[in-house]
Amino acid sequence: MRIIKDNIVGQSGNRGGGTGFQPVREFKIYRRNLPHWQSPGSVYFITFRTSKDTVLPESARDIVVNSILYWKDKKFNLFGAVIMPDHAHLILQPLEKFPESFFSLAEILHSIKSYSSNQINKMLRRSGAIWLDENFDRIVRSESELLEKMNYIMNNPVKIGLVGNPEDYKWLYLEGLK
Repeated sequence: MRIIKDNIVGQSGNRGGGTGFQPVREFKIYRRNLPHWQSPGSVYFITFRTSKDTVLPESARDIVVNSILYWKDKKFNLFGAVIMPDHAHLILQPLEKFPESFFSLAEILHSIKSYSSNQINKMLRRSGAIWLDENFDRIVRSESELLEKMNYIMNNPVKIGLVGNPEDYKWLYLEGLK
């Protein structure tokens, strides 16, 4: 196991080139402010937040959902997602980028956050950060934990009073449900 601060080191030990995103070939831990564990083939529960006092209007949440759904089945399997006014939760499993090498969470989240941030800023005629740089991620370790996280995502909009029933929340995606 290797612990890395502020940069992901590839299996060969080099710090990359190309896109700067190294595929995940083995278990790794790296750290920014929070620890991040990555393991090939794992399922992750991920939370990322808006910057400062940014609140996403409904049209911005549409952009975020569309960005997530665009990358679904290209870079990851998506089990669940919810876009709240000031944060988003995802449950996903990175896909193989190359044989025995998986897309990193950094590359996946960059794809989602960069595109959505640019489109939201364009729509709102503003500039600046939409998302905080760092995210919270956790490897889902069991089927019961996966069900717990799915339930959490499903009930998040209800819990804070945005809707009475999860099915009524437009920015909720659960695999297998319409």
